[in-house]
Amino acid sequence: MADRYGVPAFNIVNDLTIKAVLAAAVEERSPVILQTSVKTVKMYGRAQLFEIFAALSREVDVPVTLHVDHCPDRGVISDCLAGGWNSVLFDAHELDVAENLRQTTEVVDEARRYGAHVEGEIEGIQGVEDGVGSDDASVQQSLEVAVDFIKRTGIDCFAPAIGNAHGQYKATPALDHQRVTDLVDATGIPMALHGGTGLSAEQFQDLISRGCAKVNISTALKESYMKASLEFLKGAETRDSWDPPSFFRHQADAVKATAAEHMRIFGSTGRAS
Repeated sequence: MADRYGVPAFNIVNDLTIKAVLAAAVEERSPVILQTSVKTVKMYGRAQLFEIFAALSREVDVPVTLHVDHCPDRGVISDCLAGGWNSVLFDAHELDVAENLRQTTEVVDEARRYGAHVEGEIEGIQGVEDGVGSDDASVQQSLEVAVDFIKRTGIDCFAPAIGNAHGQYKATPALDHQRVTDLVDATGIPMALHGGTGLSAEQFQDLISRGCAKVNISTALKESYMKASLEFLKGAETRDSWDPPSFFRHQADAVKATAAEHMRIFGSTGRAS
């Protein structure tokens, strides 16, 4: 459908990236999802990370969701839900489908008590991200198995394997666009597109038109942050001028620009006005 758009879901790593992504969302009038990896949750501690998020998002006047990404640990899921996260991806793809279904249903029941949403998956997304995942291609389940999982668990969003991968693509990916259409038509729920970094604007827009309503961007944001840091530090070394506030502004500007660019590609710009 031509009017569909994708809500960008950015994997943030610290307060600076949170603030920069939120600034882009406000400027673009776009809803946004801030994703925290299990690694980031554990690095900060759940309470401190949520306090940082709450402080920086308090005056933001566009819809903001706080999501824990690719979490196989039920304890971390429960801790984040109790601590204020309003969306979680319970990643139990390493379990057999029946056990995954059983546990995901329990997570959905738990999340409902907090008014939170659950994303589910039964196939791993190829590639390693924040220490989670595998470089081996996942076995794709049949459409019937996937539809049964979605309907019986009651999840709000599903992450299908369609030839997508975390990290940078080593070659142009051959994506199974039709699988997105088939899953949305059969279930009526939105799909989550993982492995977004490196896809073309045309690929994004086609998948969004088919029902990928949540679009994940992790590697591109991290690369913007790190490359901007390297660029600034090389210049600082050449000039022998060391000014942390200028360094932070340079990093934030790069992250904000990357976030805003994806919002425009996904069609989410102006959707929160």
